[in-house]
Amino acid sequence: MLLHVNEGRYGPYPRIICVRCAGAESLNTDVYSPRSVLDNPSFRILGPNEKPSRDANIAAFYNPNHEIHLVEKPRPKPGPGQVLIHVRATGICGSDVHFWKEGRIGDSMIVTDECGSGHESAGEVVEVGEGVTAWKVGDRVAIEAGVPCSKPSCDYCRTGRYNACPDVVFFSTPPFHGTLTRWHLHPAEWLHRLPDSVSFEEGALCEPLAVALAGIDRCGLRLGDPTLICGAGPIGLVSLLSARAAGAEPIVITDIVQSRLDFAKKLVPGVRTVLIARGSTPKKSAEEIKAAAEGPLKFAIECTGVESSIHTAICSMQFGGKVFIIGVGKDRQMFPFMQLSANEIDVSFQYRYANQYPRAVRLVAGGLIDLKPLVTHRFRLEEAVEAFHVAADPAQGAIKVQIHD
Repeated sequence: MLLHVNEGRYGPYPRIICVRCAGAESLNTDVYSPRSVLDNPSFRILGPNEKPSRDANIAAFYNPNHEIHLVEKPRPKPGPGQVLIHVRATGICGSDVHFWKEGRIGDSMIVTDECGSGHESAGEVVEVGEGVTAWKVGDRVAIEAGVPCSKPSCDYCRTGRYNACPDVVFFSTPPFHGTLTRWHLHPAEWLHRLPDSVSFEEGALCEPLAVALAGIDRCGLRLGDPTLICGAGPIGLVSLLSARAAGAEPIVITDIVQSRLDFAKKLVPGVRTVLIARGSTPKKSAEEIKAAAEGPLKFAIECTGVESSIHTAICSMQFGGKVFIIGVGKDRQMFPFMQLSANEIDVSFQYRYANQYPRAVRLVAGGLIDLKPLVTHRFRLEEAVEAFHVAADPAQGAIKVQIHD
């Protein structure tokens, strides 16, 4: 590995490069370099009350000072193998809010400069670059935000686990700018065609659905498996829809907010809900979960990343059960070691997803998963800052906030 230090307007930041994939790193990260936007003379931060022109390439950016604002940036021109997309719908993810509010996720994803948000997007092709034959102007697409190096020398890309590629460009993960913008440049091979029956809203929701499908896939859930889902936020709810489509039964979902459980019940009427009381112990909550399920559960899909919730999931498992953690939490947590050991309970984790987008589009197009009810708040692109404040405020009751253009 090589350590490079880049200079940004908020100071230097480190960048680790895989030597074996250095050629791809140069190709990938140079083409989508954040500096090409930030150093462009047309890049500027808009004032709080400034109205952008209708044809301006505006975007929502955050920075190390925990500010969220609109910017104007250049409209890109597609090069060989690239496609220019008019982004029509983008969802605000919890990670977008986290980067804005906290400035980092872990030790490797740190906001060091102005950084564009958004990675749950779908849109329309408006221009294609040289050599692109799979797409034409007017095609409707879902945008897979993680673009790996795809080099034969990269073990992860070669073996299909490209979510682990060390040289991935994941749009909206610092330092790379996201897809919450009017015009987004993307590699042609990392777009997915949307059938006419699938809306841009649903196409954008295929990103969180891909997260859930990766969890269902990797935990090995099968027909009739009793399953617990911890957390009734957006990822918990798409995991609920996915588990139901996969045939899990019974399904229990937990949350600390009753309104979210009520939403889950409307989404999947057969789900069993358990409100976790604040101050309850994991063992007490687990007893309530097992009572709702009429016995221990085989799988838990943990979507909160909260230590007490993970502990509760572990205590809810049958002998030989599995707790699959999708949620993102604190760097260091305590797990009940002997509860896991004496009951042969496996604990697994997930980092993003791989090879899930085509499946997500098929499931939505075929009517097996209905994502439409998840979008509770909609804003215009010019209102993106307001949308972020709504998404970050639990009192607003938002499930999924989307921005349309």
